[in-house]
Amino acid sequence: MSDPSASSSRPTSEAAPGKDTATVTASVWPIARFRPYLLDALQTYSRQKFFKDLSAGATVGVVALPLAMAFAIASGLKPEAGIATAIISGLLISALGGSRVQIGGPAGAFIVIVYGILQRYGLGNLVIATAMAGVMLFLMGLFKLGTLIRFIPIAVVIGFTNGIAVLIALSQIKDFLGLDVLNMPADFVGILKILASTLHTANLQAVAIAAGALLVILFWQIGLPRLAGARPALRHLAIVPGSIVALVLATIAVSGMDLQVTTIGSRFGGIPASLPPFAWPDFSWESARFMLVPATTLALLGAIESLLCARVADGMIDDRHNPNQELMAQGVANFVTPFFGGMPATGTIARTVTNVKSGATSPVSGMVHALTLLFIVLVAAPLATDVPLAALAAILMFVAWNMGEWREFVNLRHYRVPYRVTLLAVFFLTVVFDLTVAVEVGLFAACLTFIYRISSLSHSDAVALVRSPDELGEMAPVAAHRLYGALFFGAVQLIETIENALPAKALVLDLKNVIYIDSSGADALLNLTRTCRKKDVRLVLCGLTHQPLDMAQRSGLLRLVPESDRFANLPSALAALGASRLD
Repeated sequence: MSDPSASSSRPTSEAAPGKDTATVTASVWPIARFRPYLLDALQTYSRQKFFKDLSAGATVGVVALPLAMAFAIASGLKPEAGIATAIISGLLISALGGSRVQIGGPAGAFIVIVYGILQRYGLGNLVIATAMAGVMLFLMGLFKLGTLIRFIPIAVVIGFTNGIAVLIALSQIKDFLGLDVLNMPADFVGILKILASTLHTANLQAVAIAAGALLVILFWQIGLPRLAGARPALRHLAIVPGSIVALVLATIAVSGMDLQVTTIGSRFGGIPASLPPFAWPDFSWESARFMLVPATTLALLGAIESLLCARVADGMIDDRHNPNQELMAQGVANFVTPFFGGMPATGTIARTVTNVKSGATSPVSGMVHALTLLFIVLVAAPLATDVPLAALAAILMFVAWNMGEWREFVNLRHYRVPYRVTLLAVFFLTVVFDLTVAVEVGLFAACLTFIYRISSLSHSDAVALVRSPDELGEMAPVAAHRLYGALFFGAVQLIETIENALPAKALVLDLKNVIYIDSSGADALLNLTRTCRKKDVRLVLCGLTHQPLDMAQRSGLLRLVPESDRFANLPSALAALGASRLD
């Protein structure tokens, strides 16, 4: 970075003390404009694009049906809660969102949190927590916090994603084995205890249905595409989602062979052939006041999931989503959906990828996906009565496996110790304790690691100066130091070290390579200036530019250091003091 002037560091303008505060605030943190991507897509929409969106949306709607039911059941809710969420939130997120192809709906990442809220606070407070999360998401988008989600370290994201995947798989063992368990605990140790104590009640018929469904899904997702490469006739068959094939075959087996396994009909009485009406929740104000932390967890997780999903979709279609608009749409969906019997919603990677691969061109496909689900509910709801929960458990087992990034555990040896510790700590805390605790500890560990790394990159080098033979045995009359990196609260010891060894007459600080100064760094420079005045040592500053210059103005440092003691570069400062460098 070059100096702005050749001989002086005189600021081009002083901070105006009477500047309008509202103007400054608006320029620092502007409000996002609410403009859904759909409005831009419709400007160039055509009949050809509509038919592509119609086909893609119908395909995604069929894929979303078993997932929506499975996510709701695993969360401790009725299957219609997942379907209502997929319909209402899917429609709102596509219509109001900032992505061209993202599909919104219930997600596996919420299972652990929703189940914990239900067990601890009840259904009414889950509605309140979800609506609060919706408000938070909308405000995050409104105040342009969408890009800040990317600042969450990847080690934290991978750690809790893998942890959630383990918990999802663990929660499905009950239905996969057909265990006789009425209520599953929400904590890790409690789940292990109840599974161990009821393992003898395993239903072999349920195990056979679950294992068969899982094998069908694996074959459809892995084996069939390979066979389709050699036999083109199988390509049309590969288009059908493997989860749907497994669900249909399992349902036919249960109804045709009269198997004694738990089904949606036997546990929930079936699925109503309509959407739930608007209902104000029955909740307690005494417990509702404790919803802030769960709501914050839902909002953060929803924001992370949706924006990561949107970034994956961007890479597939060579487009760029609007993260703030996406968060506002997520907020509206999560505020509205729970009052119609729904659960938390976010962007979903599996359904979004299916949407892209099916040829979607605009948010219309996501709206068609929601309407397809609505049509299925209105027409074919009675057919869901014989759907075995063991098959849904197998589907979620496969979702959990695909959700986790298991190779990252193998690749840990290639990373530094702080990265390994952060990822493993978040993973362990997510599985054993709580997702909120895991994210908090992970972010805290990541912040400490970042502070340490940045402070280690900030350093000070003493500049060797020519001294006369008469001065060699005395205190140096002039000392010069070059500072590098960021002068922040984690690196103020650099200034303190210089302050403890002041020269006899003048101290020169070269700040040309300082890229950032925070309030703690500015305070350390102010203390150094006052100490120099007390000891009658002349303080000379040089190389102040950009943010360090702005901080020096706002902190009052430039008022204590006269303009005659401020220079553009180190040679100019040493020449004015009559000192010469050796290096």
